Amino acid sequence: MQSPILSNSDLRSFSEGRHWHIYNVLGAHLCQQGNCYGVGFAVWAPNARSVDVVGDFNHWQPGVHPMELHEGTGVWSLFVPDVAVGALYKFSISSVSGQHLLKTDPYGQAFELRPSTASVVTQSGDFDWTDGDWLSRRALWSWQHSPISIYEVHIASWRHHGSGRWLNYREFADQLVPYVLEMGFTHVELLPVTEHPLDESWGYQTTGYFAPTSRFGNPDDLRYLIDLCHRHSIGVILDWVPGHFPTDDHALALFDGTALYEHEDPRKGRHQDWGTLIYNYGRNEVKNFLIGSALFWLDAFHIDGLRVDAVASMLYLNYSRKDGEWIPNAYGGHENLEAIDFLRELNQVCQSRFPGTLICAEESTSWPGVTRPPETGGLGFNLKWNMGWMHDTLDYLQQDPVYRQYHHDKLTFGLIYAFSENFLLPLSHDEVVHGKGSLINKMPGDEWQQRASLRLLFTYLFTYPGAKLLFMGGEFGQRREWSESRELDWSLLQYPEHQGLKRLVQDLNGLYRREISLYGQSHKSHGFEWIDCHDSPQSVISFVRKSEGETTVIVVNFTPIPRHHYRIGVPSGGLWCEIFNSDSEYYGGSNLGNPFPVQACDQPWMTRDWSVELTLPPLGAIVLSKGADPVAKEPDE
Repeated sequence: MQSPILSNSDLRSFSEGRHWHIYNVLGAHLCQQGNCYGVGFAVWAPNARSVDVVGDFNHWQPGVHPMELHEGTGVWSLFVPDVAVGALYKFSISSVSGQHLLKTDPYGQAFELRPSTASVVTQSGDFDWTDGDWLSRRALWSWQHSPISIYEVHIASWRHHGSGRWLNYREFADQLVPYVLEMGFTHVELLPVTEHPLDESWGYQTTGYFAPTSRFGNPDDLRYLIDLCHRHSIGVILDWVPGHFPTDDHALALFDGTALYEHEDPRKGRHQDWGTLIYNYGRNEVKNFLIGSALFWLDAFHIDGLRVDAVASMLYLNYSRKDGEWIPNAYGGHENLEAIDFLRELNQVCQSRFPGTLICAEESTSWPGVTRPPETGGLGFNLKWNMGWMHDTLDYLQQDPVYRQYHHDKLTFGLIYAFSENFLLPLSHDEVVHGKGSLINKMPGDEWQQRASLRLLFTYLFTYPGAKLLFMGGEFGQRREWSESRELDWSLLQYPEHQGLKRLVQDLNGLYRREISLYGQSHKSHGFEWIDCHDSPQSVISFVRKSEGETTVIVVNFTPIPRHHYRIGVPSGGLWCEIFNSDSEYYGGSNLGNPFPVQACDQPWMTRDWSVELTLPPLGAIVLSKGADPVAKEPDE
């Protein structure tokens, strides 16, 4: 058998860790040798004694199709004629220690449905994309001055088919896209759809870094979902996990009988919390594998961005480890220098090759410069999840309103660092699992107060500086804690109070996308001003958002006590109109507020020359705009 064509340039670039289309070289690819059509197989296994391709085309027998080693590279390859799309295969590896290993393809682009684990020969490049206009606009997108409102979704539990089974990618697309359009989100973020063996991992223990999970269909079915989103101007972000991988025998662990993708020393190579393995970011081929995976999703699937999971665990050698359980770096510190270099290169390569894509870091510490350019010492991400804002806000709201005055700093502290990074405000899946309860059930008080507090939280989210993210179900007040094994409780929408919550989120998305003051300078300090952050006795805050000459004023009352004749300073004189009120009757509130324009008077207040007197609704937030007409809303039929 002849080997497939692997150029010296391919092999050299891979060994250097800079082959950005490595997914077109390694793995299994339809090709032609002379007049023969078949599949070229290639795999990196530098410490193997021998490697064979086995599959349903040779009855899974080692020795029938031995692969050839390209000396000095660790890459083995082979052309097998008459193998077609749909063929199942694995690599049979003999290690130097005499082990016989049966491994799936690290670069496989399709896999069998779990619990089966074979790789599947697939064909790429034939999907009829219709999103050219979207991609052209994305490349010129000024994301830092645009609204970004993300709906985070787990496909298996968003909604089920009437028979109780999961929706496939196409069914999911046909239901999700109209819903996202109705709700007004700009993006959806998919919990990992990279192939994984365990449903309960939600996709965060990935075994197929180049393959969409077969749970919901084939790769072109996922392309249909993304293409449909793009045709309706909805961006798609993929949750991506380069920080660790599972120990399953069929996958990457001890791939050629040695610690190839991971570190051999468990002090560097094993996550104690998760029972998973940590990548060896200092190995060029491993770095190329991961960056190649990121580029694959941006290229072959037109993904608009990646949410990089668990970045903190990558940055610190002592992450969740006690003294003596970790190995310092060459300078004696706890920073993972190889991971830092990897992340910088990941961001530079992805953003230069695919302008307009968003690479977002789930980073939970105060690591400096996460969203600053690598050339200035940063990591180069576009956005960082603002975990501090999320924790402080939820901790504050879980306090009984009587005691919130003693925790007022949780509302104000975040503005000290709000513009040190490009932040995204996450109310994510992590906050509604593992006994934490749903968002609405975190709120104290009776059911009315819980709903009012949730409406207040969402209004605070959409008016606070930063991009927005909301996990599915929160938008209509899902009561039960999220579980990956069941669909959301859509039946709640038969009740007016849950319809009101949903309508509130729709209108907040509309407000956010309509008012440039709420997004135009979200990542710049001059887009925000406090009016008053000191009224802890009444648990009220007020602030200004502004951009390009447009100004809005936000006032939030965190207690169930209405505040009549509440005076605040405003930026200028004239009429100020209430353009949003979380306590509106259309959202299930008490309808207390300011239905008529309020005239600012020249009575100095809160260091400002002009002030207005307002009515603040209980557990409510209001948004005021200068000289705007009050929005007349009619209830849905």
